[in-house]
Amino acid sequence: MSGGSKSDDCVTANGMVYIPEVRNEETPAVGMKFDSLDLVYNFYNRYAFVAGFGIRLHSSFWGKNKKEILRKEFVCCKQGAYRKDETRERKRQQGISRCNCKAKIVVVKTHGSKKYTISLFAEGHNHKMTASERVHLLRSHRRISDSTKVLTKQLGSVNIPIHQKSFKIEGDGEDRFSRCFWADATSRRAYGFYGDVVVFDTTFNTNRYDLTFAPILGVNNHGQTIVLACTFLSKKTTESFIWMFEEFKKVMPGGEPKTIITDQDAAMTRAISIAFPITFHRLCIWHITSKFPVKLPHSAYNEYWREFHKAIWDTDNKDEFDAKWNIVVTKADLTDHQWLSSMFDLRESWVAAYARYFFATGMSSSQRAKGSHAFFKQYISRRNSLMDFIIRFERALSHQRQKELAADHVDAFEVAQCILPMPMNKQMATLYTRTMFQKFEKELIQSTACFLEIKIEDASKVVFNRWKKTAKVGLVSDANGNEIKDCADPGLLIKRSTMSRLGSDVVEDALMCEEGCELVSETLKSLRVKLKLLKDGPSNNEVG
Repeated sequence: MSGGSKSDDCVTANGMVYIPEVRNEETPAVGMKFDSLDLVYNFYNRYAFVAGFGIRLHSSFWGKNKKEILRKEFVCCKQGAYRKDETRERKRQQGISRCNCKAKIVVVKTHGSKKYTISLFAEGHNHKMTASERVHLLRSHRRISDSTKVLTKQLGSVNIPIHQKSFKIEGDGEDRFSRCFWADATSRRAYGFYGDVVVFDTTFNTNRYDLTFAPILGVNNHGQTIVLACTFLSKKTTESFIWMFEEFKKVMPGGEPKTIITDQDAAMTRAISIAFPITFHRLCIWHITSKFPVKLPHSAYNEYWREFHKAIWDTDNKDEFDAKWNIVVTKADLTDHQWLSSMFDLRESWVAAYARYFFATGMSSSQRAKGSHAFFKQYISRRNSLMDFIIRFERALSHQRQKELAADHVDAFEVAQCILPMPMNKQMATLYTRTMFQKFEKELIQSTACFLEIKIEDASKVVFNRWKKTAKVGLVSDANGNEIKDCADPGLLIKRSTMSRLGSDVVEDALMCEEGCELVSETLKSLRVKLKLLKDGPSNNEVG
């Protein structure tokens, strides 16, 4: 592009130079003139937003009178590098974002001139650009104007467009609302990546009609809870659960999950065995252990609970659990206790020594669902009507997904710091998300006190793709082979984002005075007429 330079300093270790693809009229060029440094910043930042990187102010050269800046640099936010001693002093949770990128523009004001002129434009970067859906998370693009803050406070709700939504609603024999199921494209696509383990919870009554809100939850590659589907049920019967699970299988790519975690419920257990015949049904261990003080005689619980707890949590294999359980049951004289006998018969579904052979993303209970209750209660309450609930729930869902997007941004923008300077540890820092890498490194440190007995050559068996930064890379298709997309065409999104940004800047400038508002309003009306003529085609543009 004109005026741009591609310095050798911007070549990456693998020989790559990244040049943003931006229209010429939005790209800086040597010789461009601006009335102020603020205008320079806004122009370069607008270019950076479209390109996919952030900027910051850098060095300045002042005139002799120290009253005006004669030379100013605006650099990529990844410019510079941390010193080794500085890196060690930084908090470990904060990754390293700078990689000595040389992309920048330099403006100068010559003697007698009132304008700043671009004297240097280095457009090459030594790092990949940030994806369009995450670029707003970069520091230079986070600024919110005062007028936008006021407008945000005035908006009571947000209209969130949902693409490719799957929705099913049914009534009873008297045409009253009975149950409904829904899942949008983002949730369905997420299931394609993280649908191996799900949690189903039916303990959340959230509206004035006493309907049970039953979300199906999963865990993403950051270890965050995500909503995969939602259901409203008027009755918690086997038939209702079967209907819900069958609807779930119809719309989700890949069919039934490998593992489902629920509370202990007879109707739900029967439904899962029918609808998900090959799924491992794991019962919530917390839900079962919380019943011990209620089911056991008071004296037996006080005297033997610690031994029961050790048998449940501190056994490494099935035989060890069986032996310890039988010992404590015999000591407590509870061999004929009906509830304990039934729990022992179900031990493969809830005891850690048995269930550990089935992958469960580190979960042993439905407490993750209980934790989501606290999150949703920030947005919804039992006073909400059904429509109010849906609006508020979608707002909560949007907030949850924004957190996931922020975590994606951190992984794409920063490199995790390693405590152990081992090649394997450094390799995992590039593969795993930050959350999962920190867990891995903690176990790696603990493993230094162990001896290696088994060597696994196949890395795919020990490095799960679902925990990688690239877990969401790939296509997800429905039963008909159609791709499930999060949103519209990325090219259209970039154009929309660019025009929205420009329009927002125009509105902000116009709000400074009444004349500005009138000018923009009249110009937009004229523009709409021209766009309509353009849309209708050349045959309608002829003037007689």
